Order: sequence, then C-alpha cells, then structure tokens
Amino acid sequence: MSSTANKESTGTSSLSSKPSGKSSACCTCSSPLLSSSIGRKWIVAITGILLILFVSGHLLGNLTIYPGPNWINAYAEHLQSLGPFLWVIRLVLLAIVGLHITCTIQLWMENRAATPQKYAVTNTLQTTIYARSMRLTGLVVIAFIIFHLAQFTWQGFNPVTRTWIDAQGRHDVYRMVIAGFSNPFVSAFYLLAVGLLAMHLSHGISSLFQTLGLTTAKLRPLFERAGRIIALVIFLGYASIPLSVLLGILRYPHVSLCPFVH
Repeated sequence: MSSTANKESTGTSSLSSKPSGKSSACCTCSSPLLSSSIGRKWIVAITGILLILFVSGHLLGNLTIYPGPNWINAYAEHLQSLGPFLWVIRLVLLAIVGLHITCTIQLWMENRAATPQKYAVTNTLQTTIYARSMRLTGLVVIAFIIFHLAQFTWQGFNPVTRTWIDAQGRHDVYRMVIAGFSNPFVSAFYLLAVGLLAMHLSHGISSLFQTLGLTTAKLRPLFERAGRIIALVIFLGYASIPLSVLLGILRYPHVSLCPFVH
C-alpha cells in the first residue's frame, strides 16, 4: 500500500515538474526580433537600407539647387504641400533612426561583453578603420542632423530667412542655402559630417549584405567595393554644394551657367 502511494506520489511530482506547453509557447512568442541578437542584426540591416534610400533621395532633392532657384524652391514647396503627411514621414524616419541606433548599441554591448579582453588587440587589427569608427561616425552624424535641421528646417540660427520670398511668392530656399554655406565654419562642419557619413555607409552597406545572408567569400570583396563606391558618390554629391557656394559657382542672385536653364 505504501509502495503504491510512493509510486503515485512520484508520478504526480514528475507530472507537475514538466513545463506546460502553453507557458513555453508564450515565452517563445515574445518579440523574437528584439529579444535575439540575430533579430536585432536584421533590424539594423533593414533600417540601414531604408536610411540609405532616404539619404539618396534627399541628395537628389538637394541637387535641384544647380539648375537654379526655381527648381529647388519648387521642390521645397512641394514638400511643404504634403502638410501633415510630411510630419508622418518625419516621425517614421525618426522611429527608423531610433531603432537603428538602439539595436546597434545593444549589439555592440553584447559583443563587448562576449569578447575576452585578451583578444581585443587581435580583433582591432583584423577590422578596418571604417568598422572600428562606426559608433563614432554615427554619433557625429546624429549631431550634424540635429544641427542641419535647426539651420535649414527650423531656421533657428537665422530666423530672418523665414521672411525670404522669391518672385513666385515661395519660400526662397535657394537664397537660404547660399547664405548658410557662405559661412566657412558651417561648410567645414557640413563637409566633415558628410565625410563621416560616407565612412559609416562604406562599412554599413557591405555589412548589411552579410547580415541578410547574401554574401559569400567570393562576393564579399565585390560588396565592399560597391559600398565604397556608393559612399563616395553620396559624399561627392553632398559635398559639392557647400564647395560650390564657397567657390562662387552657386551664388545669390543666381547666375545661370547653362543657357537652357533659368
């Protein structure tokens, strides 16, 4: 009788010690992207792609300054005509940037905690200067974005630019940009920031292919070369505007260098 009781009690305890499938399923379903390092790497890669697309599109919009005031002022007016939708786009971009930064910092902290100190020198030697400076370049670029928004979007440094209107009654963005980049210190900071952005992109573009599982030993050098080329094109495009202002190629009042563009 006592042996039967012991068996029943053993069977009962073994059953109670088994985890229920329901609770186990609940644990595995909680934010797999954010709770795993692989998920965070995918978030960094996807948000990185979206930010590269934005940087490229923003550059195309900025380059409308070269045909003259009518082009860039019309482009700026079109953006403002989006109304509340423009703020939705800005908030989405802010969320993308926030996710990119948060997951990048978390991955860096995990890697630092997992890597023994004695291998720190070896790991540093095996990586490029672009990879080692990713966090620094990212922070400087963020500081530049805030400054850039304060200067050209919020117009906080020179409020008088808000009153500048062109002949068609639009905000004279062309004149505002020329005035802003006529300051050599502003142009120097801009050039430094877009240079660091190019460094960030150079490594980031090649890394995202690896994260998405699209790279191989043969394709890796190709993706690295593509990353450097794309980063260089973006740098030259952005850097050309302040340099053109400082060299007098872009000036106010506008002087057309092409007889077919006014």
